[in-house]
Parts: sequence; C-alpha cells; structure tokens
Amino acid sequence: MLLSHRYKFLFVHIAKTGGTSVRAALEGLRWRDPLYALSFVCHRFSHWTGHRLGTKFPRHARIIAAREMLPEEYFRALFKFSFVRNPWDLQVSSFHHIRRERPQVMNGITDFREFMRWKFDPERPYQYHIDTSLKLQSDYLRDFDGELLTDFVGRYERLQEDFDTVCRRIGIPPRPLPHRRKATDRKKDWRSYYDDATAEQVARHFARDIELFGYRFDPD
Repeated sequence: MLLSHRYKFLFVHIAKTGGTSVRAALEGLRWRDPLYALSFVCHRFSHWTGHRLGTKFPRHARIIAAREMLPEEYFRALFKFSFVRNPWDLQVSSFHHIRRERPQVMNGITDFREFMRWKFDPERPYQYHIDTSLKLQSDYLRDFDGELLTDFVGRYERLQEDFDTVCRRIGIPPRPLPHRRKATDRKKDWRSYYDDATAEQVARHFARDIELFGYRFDPD
C-alpha cells in the first residue's frame, strides 16, 4: 500500500497485478511529500532497533487497514485506487514468479497443472508465497460489510491506459510505466497452461472476483 499526503492518494497493491511497476512510476513523488522524510527516518529507526513501529502500511495491506487506522475524514478525501488481473492469468504469473525466485517452496514440482493441483490441496501446509496468490483480489478492496472502498479499479490488461487515468486524477502528467518483474519464460497465451480441471478450480475459487470484475476464461 502506498500513501501520499501531498497528492492525497492511496494505492492498494495487490500482488501480481502490475503494482511493482505502478509503485516505481510513483516513487519520485515521495520526496515532494512534506511528511515522507520524517516517516523514512522513523522507519529506518524501526529497522535498526528491531522495534516494529507503525510508520507505514505493509506493501500488500488491505484497504480496510487504512480505513481503520486513518482519521475518517482524511481517508474519505483520499483518491483510493488499485489494479486487478484476470485470475487465470494471475495464477500463471504466480507460478513463473515462484519457480524463478523461490523454487524451494514448490515441493519439487515443475509442471503448472501439477502445481495447481498441489496448490489447491486443502491438506497442504500453509506457505506465504504460495497462498498469497490464492487470496481474492476483491478482499483487498472491501470493508467488513463487503462494500468496495476504492474510487478506481484499473485493469492489468490495460495497465498503461488506466495508469494514465490515475495520473490525471492525482494531478500529475501521465508517465510511462517501467517493466518490472516481467517474466521471459512464460507462454503468451495463459489459457494454454490449463486443462478443464485446473481451469474449473480457478473458476470456483475466484468466482466472486470473476463476477465482480467481469473476467472470463475466454476473453473477447
């Protein structure tokens, strides 16, 4: 999650939705924020001393955390935005990311379909890097009553176009997004990774996201 006091925005960073590129594009704005230097010093002090001070929100915190911790009027005045991604595509991206950066947590599996069957196994021990991508994207954006708290939800499928909209809303010129953590070893068509059974697993698990955001396995 990225909070800007000067530009009055809150970015809710859902994993594997292009958020690392969005954060990189907005990084330069932090030094224009009058409170950033103070929060940076506090955060470094927290790191050096081992004390966990609440100086910033975790990278993948849910929006409800900000609403609970910030003054109500301040929270309401923020432009709150996020990006989401087709759940089937997101699972392929997660598979390649984990295989590339944390292969030790994959239980020796190298095939996507086998990995997905293991990933959805209810008897499998919890593993943060595996289970993060099983969380519903909509849960990052809702309050306890299920109401969406964001003002704008962009799509990974049109990341630059929707990021341009964000830039205009927060009052900065649109800027190109850098390509961060882009996989080079995956097939272009994510549908080719699936068989009927694994596609149905994703459809059932992410049914709420699929309905809310209008995703399909065979997009137009």
